[in-house]
Amino acid sequence: MAEEDELSREWDEASESWANFVQEGKDYYREEMNNPAAFRIIGNVRGKYILDLSCGEGYNTRILAKREAKVVGVDFSEKMIELARHREKKEKLGVSYYVSDAADLKEFENERFDVVTCFMALMDIERYESAISEVARVLKKNGRFVFSITHPCFEWGVTTSGEPLAEWKYEEGTENTVEKKALYLEIKRYFGITKCEVSWDMKRLAKPFKTTSFHRTLTDYFQALYENGLLVARLVEPKPTSRGVSKHPSLRKHKKIPHSIIIEAIKNDYALAPWCRGPGLNRRQPGLQPGALPG
Repeated sequence: MAEEDELSREWDEASESWANFVQEGKDYYREEMNNPAAFRIIGNVRGKYILDLSCGEGYNTRILAKREAKVVGVDFSEKMIELARHREKKEKLGVSYYVSDAADLKEFENERFDVVTCFMALMDIERYESAISEVARVLKKNGRFVFSITHPCFEWGVTTSGEPLAEWKYEEGTENTVEKKALYLEIKRYFGITKCEVSWDMKRLAKPFKTTSFHRTLTDYFQALYENGLLVARLVEPKPTSRGVSKHPSLRKHKKIPHSIIIEAIKNDYALAPWCRGPGLNRRQPGLQPGALPG
């Protein structure tokens, strides 16, 4: 728990700068790439009960509420929740906010929500398997878990031990310019769960800060979903909007290589059937042909 306290402290310290970053439209990766794709997948939420996991100061939570969902937001950062509640007092959207550990959603009973969302945050949750288990618990049958993360196959940055995951290579002479031209992404490491330090030092931030994330493979995430009866229904790798690329040249490289991935998983009893819970990756009923469903 000491580690989780340290992680929440990082986001407490970042809260004011982060709130300014998202509320003033400076997070153009959100506005011009990730949000448009995520909300297309989420679709019509009118009248739905939604849990927004790791909601931060509530930016996307408020979008869901304005689309007439009945929304609850949770985050482990007390400062972020304070900011979210302060905004709720002004806007009165009917959102309830809780300071809560994503890996232990003790405030909520089983099968309460139609949808659980988690926007660009699951990679920052240390106990991700427990968090996914809790998502499955609080979802209704056939409920949906829609989450976005930095794309595990194309994550760049440096581990806490100083080892690079990947590095962008730019056209010579453009490395330090606004219009720097990305040629390719050189992958240094993929397999293994690794703790990473994230330096938020862009000029558009009111104040720089550092947080912690965890690089994991697609297999790690998909296995956790599978073990909790969450069947992947859709997977999207967002591209930036044309407007975004025009206004923000740094987005241009993500026309070539994705920055993030969005996954929709459905809570389904079929995934929990005893015959498909055996050892190994090929979990099918003896004698059942590949691709066939039991009668």
